[in-house]
Amino acid sequence: MAQIVGVFQAAHTPFCYRRPEDWNRARAARPIRPDVPIDDLESSRRKHARVQEGFGVLRRKLAEVRPDVIVIFGDDQLECFDFSNYPAFSIYVGDEFEGAMTTDEAPIGEMRPAQPPKRLKLKGHPELGIALLTGLMKRGIDPAFCMESPKPAVGIGHSIMRPAQSLTDLKTPIVPILINCYYAPQPTARRCLQVGRAVRQVVEEFPGGLRVAVIGSGGMWHTPQRPDAWLNEEFDETLLGHMARGDIEAMAACFDNYRIPAGDASQAIGERGRAVTGMPAFGGPQGGTRETCNWIAAAGVADGKTATIDDRVPIYASPIDAAFAYFNL
Repeated sequence: MAQIVGVFQAAHTPFCYRRPEDWNRARAARPIRPDVPIDDLESSRRKHARVQEGFGVLRRKLAEVRPDVIVIFGDDQLECFDFSNYPAFSIYVGDEFEGAMTTDEAPIGEMRPAQPPKRLKLKGHPELGIALLTGLMKRGIDPAFCMESPKPAVGIGHSIMRPAQSLTDLKTPIVPILINCYYAPQPTARRCLQVGRAVRQVVEEFPGGLRVAVIGSGGMWHTPQRPDAWLNEEFDETLLGHMARGDIEAMAACFDNYRIPAGDASQAIGERGRAVTGMPAFGGPQGGTRETCNWIAAAGVADGKTATIDDRVPIYASPIDAAFAYFNL
Protein backbone atom coordinates (compact mmCIF):
# COMPACT_ATOMS: atom_id res chain seq x y z
CA MET A 1 0.00 0.00 0.00
CA ALA A 2 0.99 3.63 -0.45
CA GLN A 3 2.35 5.57 2.50
CA ILE A 4 2.57 9.16 3.70
CA VAL A 5 6.28 9.91 3.95
CA GLY A 6 6.20 13.60 4.85
CA VAL A 7 3.88 16.50 5.70
CA PHE A 8 5.18 20.05 5.31
CA GLN A 9 3.80 23.56 5.85
CA ALA A 10 5.13 26.59 3.96
CA ALA A 11 4.32 30.25 3.41
CA HIS A 12 3.79 31.51 -0.12
CA THR A 13 3.55 35.28 0.36
CA PRO A 14 5.05 37.36 -2.49
CA PHE A 15 7.34 38.95 0.12
CA CYS A 16 9.19 35.62 0.17
CA TYR A 17 10.23 36.42 -3.41
CA ARG A 18 10.59 40.21 -3.20
CA ARG A 19 13.92 41.83 -2.37
CA PRO A 20 14.02 43.08 1.24
CA GLU A 21 15.12 46.48 -0.06
CA ASP A 22 11.63 46.80 -1.53
CA TRP A 23 9.60 45.64 1.45
CA ASN A 24 8.94 49.05 2.98
CA ARG A 25 8.29 50.63 -0.41
CA ALA A 26 5.61 48.01 -0.90
CA ARG A 27 4.31 48.74 2.60
CA ALA A 28 3.87 52.43 1.73
CA ALA A 29 1.27 51.46 -0.87
CA ARG A 30 -0.74 49.37 1.61
CA PRO A 31 -3.41 50.62 4.05
CA ILE A 32 -1.77 49.13 7.15
CA ARG A 33 -2.93 49.98 10.67
CA PRO A 34 -0.67 52.61 12.27
CA ASP A 35 0.27 50.46 15.27
CA VAL A 36 1.90 47.74 13.14
CA PRO A 37 5.69 47.88 13.75
CA ILE A 38 8.06 48.96 10.98
CA ASP A 39 11.18 46.92 10.19
CA ASP A 40 14.28 48.84 9.14
CA LEU A 41 16.33 47.60 6.18
CA GLU A 42 18.67 45.43 8.23
CA SER A 43 15.76 43.78 10.01
CA SER A 44 14.11 43.15 6.64
CA ARG A 45 17.29 41.59 5.32
CA ARG A 46 17.57 39.28 8.32
CA LYS A 47 13.96 38.24 7.97
CA HIS A 48 14.37 37.66 4.24
CA ALA A 49 17.32 35.38 5.01
CA ARG A 50 15.21 33.47 7.56
CA VAL A 51 12.50 32.98 4.95
CA GLN A 52 15.01 31.55 2.48
CA GLU A 53 16.39 29.26 5.17
CA GLY A 54 12.85 28.13 5.97
CA PHE A 55 12.38 27.13 2.35
CA GLY A 56 15.79 25.47 2.41
CA VAL A 57 15.01 23.34 5.46
CA LEU A 58 11.75 22.09 3.96
CA ARG A 59 13.33 21.52 0.56
CA ARG A 60 16.02 19.32 2.16
CA LYS A 61 13.49 17.45 4.30
CA LEU A 62 11.26 16.83 1.29
CA ALA A 63 14.16 15.53 -0.78
CA GLU A 64 15.16 13.17 2.04
CA VAL A 65 11.80 11.35 2.01
CA ARG A 66 12.00 10.76 -1.78
CA PRO A 67 8.30 11.14 -2.65
CA ASP A 68 6.87 9.63 -5.83
CA VAL A 69 4.04 12.17 -5.78
CA ILE A 70 3.20 15.32 -3.81
CA VAL A 71 -0.28 16.42 -2.74
CA ILE A 72 -0.53 20.19 -2.25
CA PHE A 73 -3.40 21.79 -0.36
CA GLY A 74 -3.72 25.31 -1.78
CA ASP A 75 -6.38 27.93 -2.43
CA ASP A 76 -7.67 29.43 -5.64
CA GLN A 77 -7.82 33.24 -5.82
CA LEU A 78 -9.99 33.50 -8.94
CA GLU A 79 -7.30 31.88 -11.09
CA CYS A 80 -9.28 28.71 -11.87
CA PHE A 81 -12.75 29.59 -10.58
CA ASP A 82 -14.95 32.66 -10.25
CA PHE A 83 -18.29 33.60 -8.77
CA SER A 84 -20.18 31.92 -11.59
CA ASN A 85 -19.25 28.62 -9.94
CA TYR A 86 -16.96 28.34 -6.94
CA PRO A 87 -16.40 24.93 -5.31
CA ALA A 88 -15.53 24.47 -1.66
CA PHE A 89 -12.98 21.78 -2.61
CA SER A 90 -11.61 20.73 -5.98
CA ILE A 91 -9.11 18.03 -6.96
CA TYR A 92 -7.04 18.23 -10.13
CA VAL A 93 -6.99 14.81 -11.78
CA GLY A 94 -5.38 15.70 -15.12
CA ASP A 95 -2.10 14.50 -16.63
CA GLU A 96 -0.41 17.89 -16.35
CA PHE A 97 -1.07 21.50 -15.46
CA GLU A 98 0.57 24.83 -16.06
CA GLY A 99 1.11 28.00 -14.05
CA ALA A 100 3.30 31.05 -13.64
CA MET A 101 6.61 31.09 -11.81
CA THR A 102 7.28 33.86 -9.30
CA THR A 103 10.45 35.91 -9.68
CA ASP A 104 12.00 38.81 -7.79
CA GLU A 105 9.62 41.63 -8.55
CA ALA A 106 10.72 44.95 -10.01
CA PRO A 107 11.55 47.59 -7.38
CA ILE A 108 8.48 49.50 -6.29
CA GLY A 109 8.24 52.92 -7.93
CA GLU A 110 10.77 52.24 -10.67
CA MET A 111 9.72 52.25 -14.29
CA ARG A 112 10.70 49.00 -15.88
CA PRO A 113 9.09 47.14 -18.78
CA ALA A 114 6.82 44.46 -17.38
CA GLN A 115 8.15 41.01 -18.18
CA PRO A 116 5.57 38.29 -18.68
CA PRO A 117 5.98 35.64 -15.98
CA LYS A 118 7.70 32.45 -17.01
CA ARG A 119 5.20 29.64 -17.26
CA LEU A 120 5.98 26.11 -16.25
CA LYS A 121 4.22 22.84 -17.05
CA LEU A 122 4.14 20.29 -14.22
CA LYS A 123 3.11 16.66 -14.15
CA GLY A 124 -0.08 15.57 -12.43
CA HIS A 125 -0.83 12.11 -11.11
CA PRO A 126 -4.25 11.06 -12.47
CA GLU A 127 -4.29 7.68 -10.72
CA LEU A 128 -3.84 9.11 -7.23
CA GLY A 129 -5.97 12.15 -8.06
CA ILE A 130 -8.91 9.96 -9.10
CA ALA A 131 -8.42 7.73 -6.06
CA LEU A 132 -8.56 10.81 -3.81
CA LEU A 133 -11.65 12.13 -5.60
CA THR A 134 -13.60 8.88 -5.36
CA GLY A 135 -12.23 7.98 -1.94
CA LEU A 136 -13.39 11.30 -0.47
CA MET A 137 -16.81 10.83 -2.07
CA LYS A 138 -17.12 7.40 -0.48
CA ARG A 139 -16.41 9.07 2.86
CA GLY A 140 -19.19 11.65 2.49
CA ILE A 141 -17.05 14.49 1.09
CA ASP A 142 -18.01 15.63 -2.41
CA PRO A 143 -15.28 17.72 -4.05
CA ALA A 144 -15.40 19.13 -7.54
CA PHE A 145 -12.78 17.94 -10.01
CA CYS A 146 -10.78 19.32 -12.93
CA MET A 147 -9.49 17.11 -15.73
CA GLU A 148 -8.16 20.19 -17.52
CA SER A 149 -7.32 23.73 -16.48
CA PRO A 150 -10.57 25.74 -16.14
CA LYS A 151 -8.78 28.89 -17.36
CA PRO A 152 -5.82 27.80 -19.52
CA ALA A 153 -4.68 31.37 -20.20
CA VAL A 154 -4.20 31.90 -16.45
CA GLY A 155 -3.24 28.40 -15.33
CA ILE A 156 -3.23 27.14 -11.79
CA GLY A 157 -2.59 29.68 -9.07
CA HIS A 158 0.41 30.66 -6.98
CA SER A 159 -0.70 28.63 -3.97
CA ILE A 160 0.33 25.54 -5.92
CA MET A 161 3.09 26.95 -8.10
CA ARG A 162 5.09 28.70 -5.37
CA PRO A 163 5.59 25.67 -3.10
CA ALA A 164 6.33 23.60 -6.21
CA GLN A 165 8.94 26.17 -7.20
CA SER A 166 10.48 26.64 -3.76
CA LEU A 167 10.36 23.12 -2.31
CA THR A 168 10.36 20.54 -5.11
CA ASP A 169 12.54 19.39 -7.99
CA LEU A 170 9.76 20.41 -10.43
CA LYS A 171 9.82 16.84 -11.76
CA THR A 172 7.85 14.96 -9.11
CA PRO A 173 4.14 14.66 -10.04
CA ILE A 174 1.78 16.88 -8.04
CA VAL A 175 -1.91 16.50 -7.18
CA PRO A 176 -3.39 19.94 -6.34
CA ILE A 177 -6.32 20.05 -3.91
CA LEU A 178 -7.86 23.53 -3.99
CA ILE A 179 -9.81 24.84 -1.00
CA ASN A 180 -12.02 27.93 -1.06
CA CYS A 181 -10.21 29.91 1.60
CA TYR A 182 -11.03 33.47 0.57
CA TYR A 183 -14.66 33.75 -0.45
CA ALA A 184 -17.45 33.44 2.13
CA PRO A 185 -19.04 31.11 2.96
CA GLN A 186 -15.88 28.99 3.15
CA PRO A 187 -15.38 25.50 4.57
CA THR A 188 -14.74 25.51 8.29
CA ALA A 189 -11.37 24.53 9.69
CA ARG A 190 -13.11 21.49 11.17
CA ARG A 191 -14.21 20.40 7.69
CA CYS A 192 -10.71 20.90 6.32
CA LEU A 193 -9.37 18.70 9.12
CA GLN A 194 -11.87 16.00 8.11
CA VAL A 195 -10.70 16.25 4.50
CA GLY A 196 -7.08 15.84 5.57
CA ARG A 197 -7.90 12.76 7.63
CA ALA A 198 -9.82 11.28 4.70
CA VAL A 199 -6.90 11.95 2.35
CA ARG A 200 -4.63 9.94 4.62
CA GLN A 201 -7.07 7.01 4.64
CA VAL A 202 -7.33 7.03 0.85
CA VAL A 203 -3.56 7.15 0.41
CA GLU A 204 -3.05 4.25 2.81
CA GLU A 205 -5.55 2.17 0.80
CA PHE A 206 -3.94 3.02 -2.55
CA PRO A 207 -2.33 -0.12 -4.04
CA GLY A 208 1.41 -0.32 -4.59
CA GLY A 209 4.31 1.22 -2.75
CA LEU A 210 3.70 4.85 -3.74
CA ARG A 211 5.50 7.34 -1.48
CA VAL A 212 3.31 10.40 -0.94
CA ALA A 213 4.31 13.75 0.55
CA VAL A 214 1.83 16.47 1.49
CA ILE A 215 2.28 20.25 1.57
CA GLY A 216 0.03 22.88 3.15
CA SER A 217 0.52 26.14 1.27
CA GLY A 218 -0.02 29.69 2.53
CA GLY A 219 -1.01 31.42 5.72
CA MET A 220 -0.73 32.46 8.35
CA TRP A 221 -2.41 35.70 9.53
CA HIS A 222 -2.77 38.24 6.73
CA THR A 223 -5.43 40.41 5.16
CA PRO A 224 -3.67 41.62 2.00
CA GLN A 225 -4.58 45.06 0.67
CA ARG A 226 -7.43 45.41 3.17
CA PRO A 227 -7.87 48.69 5.12
CA ASP A 228 -6.30 48.75 8.58
CA ALA A 229 -4.48 45.45 8.03
CA TRP A 230 -2.69 44.20 11.14
CA LEU A 231 -0.89 41.09 12.36
CA ASN A 232 -2.25 38.89 15.14
CA GLU A 233 0.94 37.11 16.17
CA GLU A 234 -0.59 35.74 19.38
CA PHE A 235 -3.28 33.93 17.37
CA ASP A 236 -0.69 32.36 15.08
CA GLU A 237 1.51 31.31 17.99
CA THR A 238 -1.46 29.58 19.60
CA LEU A 239 -2.22 27.67 16.38
CA LEU A 240 1.41 26.68 15.96
CA GLY A 241 1.50 25.48 19.57
CA HIS A 242 -1.45 23.17 18.95
CA MET A 243 0.19 21.87 15.78
CA ALA A 244 3.52 21.30 17.52
CA ARG A 245 1.74 19.11 20.08
CA GLY A 246 -0.09 17.21 17.33
CA ASP A 247 -3.49 18.41 18.59
CA ILE A 248 -5.10 19.36 15.28
CA GLU A 249 -8.59 19.17 16.82
CA ALA A 250 -7.60 22.05 19.08
CA MET A 251 -5.97 23.89 16.17
CA ALA A 252 -9.17 23.69 14.10
CA ALA A 253 -11.39 24.61 17.05
CA CYS A 254 -9.22 27.62 17.89
CA PHE A 255 -9.52 28.81 14.30
CA ASP A 256 -13.27 28.31 14.01
CA ASN A 257 -13.99 29.89 17.41
CA TYR A 258 -12.22 33.15 16.59
CA ARG A 259 -14.58 36.12 16.47
CA ILE A 260 -13.78 39.24 14.46
CA PRO A 261 -13.51 42.33 16.68
CA ALA A 262 -16.11 45.02 16.11
CA GLY A 263 -14.88 47.62 13.66
CA ASP A 264 -12.06 45.50 12.21
CA ALA A 265 -12.21 46.78 8.63
CA SER A 266 -9.46 44.40 7.53
CA GLN A 267 -11.84 41.45 7.89
CA ALA A 268 -15.07 43.06 6.69
CA ILE A 269 -16.87 40.88 4.14
CA GLY A 270 -20.43 42.23 4.22
CA GLU A 271 -20.35 44.26 1.01
CA ARG A 272 -19.88 42.50 -2.31
CA GLY A 273 -16.85 43.52 -4.33
CA ARG A 274 -14.47 42.17 -6.96
CA ALA A 275 -13.04 39.61 -4.55
CA VAL A 276 -15.72 39.59 -1.83
CA THR A 277 -19.02 37.74 -2.11
CA GLY A 278 -20.87 39.79 0.48
CA MET A 279 -22.28 36.58 1.95
CA PRO A 280 -21.78 35.62 5.61
CA ALA A 281 -19.10 33.28 6.91
CA PHE A 282 -19.38 30.57 9.56
CA GLY A 283 -16.80 32.04 11.93
CA GLY A 284 -13.03 32.32 12.10
CA PRO A 285 -10.76 34.96 10.61
CA GLN A 286 -11.42 36.31 7.13
CA GLY A 287 -9.18 37.27 4.22
CA GLY A 288 -5.85 35.62 3.58
CA THR A 289 -5.68 34.30 7.13
CA ARG A 290 -8.02 31.53 6.05
CA GLU A 291 -5.16 30.04 4.04
CA THR A 292 -4.32 28.56 7.44
CA CYS A 293 -7.05 26.05 6.55
CA ASN A 294 -4.66 24.67 3.92
CA TRP A 295 -2.29 24.00 6.81
CA ILE A 296 -5.09 22.44 8.89
CA ALA A 297 -6.03 20.09 6.02
CA ALA A 298 -2.40 19.04 5.62
CA ALA A 299 -2.05 18.68 9.39
CA GLY A 300 -5.10 16.41 9.32
CA VAL A 301 -3.08 14.00 7.18
CA ALA A 302 -0.54 13.79 10.02
CA ASP A 303 -3.12 14.02 12.80
CA GLY A 304 -1.69 12.85 16.13
CA LYS A 305 1.94 13.39 15.14
CA THR A 306 3.91 16.27 16.60
CA ALA A 307 5.28 19.00 14.37
CA THR A 308 8.58 20.86 14.33
CA ILE A 309 8.05 24.59 13.87
CA ASP A 310 11.12 25.66 11.96
CA ASP A 311 10.38 29.39 12.04
CA ARG A 312 7.70 32.05 12.13
CA VAL A 313 8.80 35.28 10.47
CA PRO A 314 6.59 38.33 11.04
CA ILE A 315 6.82 40.50 7.92
CA TYR A 316 5.28 43.78 9.00
CA ALA A 317 5.45 45.35 5.54
CA SER A 318 2.65 43.02 4.36
CA PRO A 319 1.77 42.35 7.24
CA ILE A 320 1.93 38.55 7.41
CA ASP A 321 3.40 35.71 9.44
CA ALA A 322 5.52 33.62 7.07
CA ALA A 323 5.95 30.29 8.80
CA PHE A 324 7.61 26.94 8.01
CA ALA A 325 7.03 23.58 9.70
CA TYR A 326 7.15 19.83 9.18
CA PHE A 327 5.61 16.86 10.98
CA ASN A 328 7.64 14.25 12.79
CA LEU A 329 6.39 11.11 11.06
